Amino acid sequence: MTIAFVHGNPETDAIWGDLVDELAGRGVADMVLLAPPGFGAPIPDGWSATREEYRDWLVDQLVRLAARGPVDVVGHDWGAGHVFGLLEVQPDLVRSWACDCTGLIHPDYVWHDMAQLWQTPGVGEEVMAGMRAASREERVAMMTASGMSAVAAGDVADSLDGMTDCILPLYRSGAQPAVSDLGSALCSMDLPPGLAIDPSEDPYVGPAGRAAEMALRLGARHAPLDGAGHWWMCERPAEASAILMDFWAGLDA
Repeated sequence: MTIAFVHGNPETDAIWGDLVDELAGRGVADMVLLAPPGFGAPIPDGWSATREEYRDWLVDQLVRLAARGPVDVVGHDWGAGHVFGLLEVQPDLVRSWACDCTGLIHPDYVWHDMAQLWQTPGVGEEVMAGMRAASREERVAMMTASGMSAVAAGDVADSLDGMTDCILPLYRSGAQPAVSDLGSALCSMDLPPGLAIDPSEDPYVGPAGRAAEMALRLGARHAPLDGAGHWWMCERPAEASAILMDFWAGLDA
């Protein structure tokens, strides 16, 4: 059994460090951290950085992993978005999925303020210029203030320049109604077993209650994390590992 983790923006696979350590300490093995191009991994020549291209990248990664046996995939932020894209086109590649950000594909989702700036021509380019100009110390301070661990924030700060080449096309390709349409498509499908992780203090996923609503629509199990923020895997690794292991154990029952 392989467990594949996929992160989002602005992140590297360092965000999973504490959670992976917790899972390993509980006997979980064969964990793979998949870094999307530009987000801690090199950007291939000709890369357009759209959500469709990231979806196809993830499909390719999971085809390789599935050749070894069943795969459970865990997605966070845009990593969850890539998993949702994968589920739309090739759900048979995974035994199960566990994602936060299910509110992202709610029919009434409105992108958060920063995303809307990135999606606006001209304005987004100005914001990217400001991000590139920030010092490493400023980048780390911004990430840790939002709940990311110091180790992960340092790795993200060192990788941010590559991310700024991919953020705008990714978010512009996800402008509404793209993600709500994706949610509608998924709700009409027979999906593999799913877990909707729901940190109550995540400011990027819309009003409270939407994750539980989408979990019901997707036929997934709802897993609230009361008081946790966007980087729940950094803030609550022990609790998150217990939730994931309980979900996976139920698949074998």
